[in-house]
Amino acid sequence: MSKKIRIKDIAEMAQVSVGTVDRVIHNRGEVAEDSYRKIMAILEKTGYKPNLLARTLGSNKTFRIAALMPNPAQDEYWEQSAEGVKQAQDEWTQYGVEIHPYHFDLYNKESFASQAQTLLETPPDAVLTAPIFHQEALNFFRTCREQNIPFVVVNNTIEEGGSLSFIGHDLNQSGRLGAELLHLSNPQPGTYAILHVYDDVHNSLHLNEKEKGFKEYFAEQNGGGFKVISRDLNHTHEPSLEKELNDLLGDASLRGILVTTSKGAFIVSRLIEKKGKNGVRFVAYDLLKENLHYLENGIIDFLINQNSKRQAFIAISQLANHLLFKKDALPTYLFPLEIISRQNLKSYLNTGH
Repeated sequence: MSKKIRIKDIAEMAQVSVGTVDRVIHNRGEVAEDSYRKIMAILEKTGYKPNLLARTLGSNKTFRIAALMPNPAQDEYWEQSAEGVKQAQDEWTQYGVEIHPYHFDLYNKESFASQAQTLLETPPDAVLTAPIFHQEALNFFRTCREQNIPFVVVNNTIEEGGSLSFIGHDLNQSGRLGAELLHLSNPQPGTYAILHVYDDVHNSLHLNEKEKGFKEYFAEQNGGGFKVISRDLNHTHEPSLEKELNDLLGDASLRGILVTTSKGAFIVSRLIEKKGKNGVRFVAYDLLKENLHYLENGIIDFLINQNSKRQAFIAISQLANHLLFKKDALPTYLFPLEIISRQNLKSYLNTGH
């Protein structure tokens, strides 16, 4: 397909001028962000590669990208992210881009620091990472800046980190959306809970941002009467976790629950299934196998899809374009917040998401 596609064809598909496509491909001049996104999406979909790429690769230079990411064996969300890295590897290897994964323990900040140190022993040309441990990530970013190693981040960002680009969602809006989905058709006063399961909210800015948005939504509702509670259920001892959840589900005023971590949703789902929903709405994150099961069975009312696979693929592509063409990456590449229910799940999955 890449041999048949012309710049003119891309312009027609994106409904822009040939000149606009040319500026995007060759990084010449400014292009409106909306047009840039459309053109880049078509370039990725069609597999179009400009002649500039062949000229760039004439030097036979190899670029090394390090992917410092959570261990995919620990969490299906990060397994999907690893699939995105693999997809990008398949896309860019033929053009002289090597991708080297470095996996750290999702629940151990020392593991992140150790893998970051290992990575830097053979400095890469660029880095992709998920900065889920705030202070450890800041230390790593400082070293990257000192060594002039560009880096992009997915899942969550650290404003003072100095990344080339953040690929993900507006996490404050994500928390607000979760609150609104719980509140819809359930306007009576009551208790709404936001639960951080299997993660340490005190060292996770992305969870803090979701919680902030969640609380802001209910604070802005007219009439009041809403009690908002937050629970940090960072337990490895499952009976202790289940006891806290049982106590929460025993609260007669409970109207809705948002679980901020995709993996933690199945624990809450399992308990709700045992005790009965009793009118409690439940919103969770991501299209993991267990989450899909409980969505289809009516335990989970809505899933907010964060699309970790796509985040990783776009992040690697941003770095590859930066290294090959010296293109400036978009400082912030925000994905839409996708709401998945039982009613649209089948059609969503059938489109290849």
